[in-house]
Formats: sequence, structure tokens, C-alpha cells
Amino acid sequence: MAKRTPVGTIGKGKRGISTLGWAVRGAAAGAAGTTALNAVTYLDMTVRGRGSSSTPEQTVEALAQKAHLPIPGDEEKRQNRIEGLGPMTGLVAGIGVGVLTGLARASGFRSQPLVGTLLTTLGVLVASNGPMTALGITDPRTWSATDWISDVVPHLAYGAVLKTTMDAFDRP
Repeated sequence: MAKRTPVGTIGKGKRGISTLGWAVRGAAAGAAGTTALNAVTYLDMTVRGRGSSSTPEQTVEALAQKAHLPIPGDEEKRQNRIEGLGPMTGLVAGIGVGVLTGLARASGFRSQPLVGTLLTTLGVLVASNGPMTALGITDPRTWSATDWISDVVPHLAYGAVLKTTMDAFDRP
């Protein structure tokens, strides 16, 4: 039997979906959320005429250096590899948060729409910005209001799409 709490319901849903099934659904929802995040980011870049961020590539370089893993190739090929790996860090974060959301579903947690959107938004903000902050690539304490809006709005789109997709998977 499900137990109601202020943030949602805890207990098994009506569908007999396995833990792995929820993890896969979470990965799909995370990919959908990541697509929404990217679309909102690219729209912002188009509207404001701003350039893309170099922080994902800086993160790849810092992680490779910390792990003592050289990125092979001459300067051009190495740079191309870094440019390819940079956006993949966002995909890993977005899909990873989706998997964690699926595992929470498998355990029986069902959040209210606003709560779920905010929780997943917070989760993906930490998953994407946390490593960059820990590596000293960025410092959110120094961001302007515009910087925060540019970062939070796409992540809110991610949270809304992930939550909506996960809820759709749970319908009878």
C-alpha cells in the first residue's frame, strides 16, 4: 500500500515494472530531458547571440589530467577529441540523473509534479556544475543574475521533461 507524504507518494505503483525496467525508463527520460536542455540552451544562444561555453571541454581536460590519462593525437586531433568529449559530459549527467530518478521510481517514490521537477532540476544542476566547481573551472558564487538565469532555465526544462516523461511511464 502506498503512503502519502507532503512531497509525494512512497510505495509500489500499479505497474509491475522491474528495477531494471525503471532504470531504462529513467535513462530514456534523462535523454529526453537533456534534449530539452540543449534545445533551450541553443535557443538562448541564438536569441542573444552568445557563444557556447568552453567549460565542458575544460572539465574533460582537467579530469584527464587528474586521472593521468593523456588525450592522444596531434594538437588538432587532440582538440577535436576534447570537443567531442565535452558535450558527452552533459549527456552522462543528464542520463545519469534520469537513471537515478528511475531507481527512485522503482523503490516506490512518486513525487508531486512541482516537487519532482525541482528535485530533478537540482539533481542535474549538481551533476553538471558540481564537477566543474570542484575542479575550479567555475565558481557559481561569482555568477551574475544573467549567468544564473542562463544556467537554471535550461535545467528547469530538463526537470520538467524528465518528470513528465517518468509520470507518463507510470500511467495504467
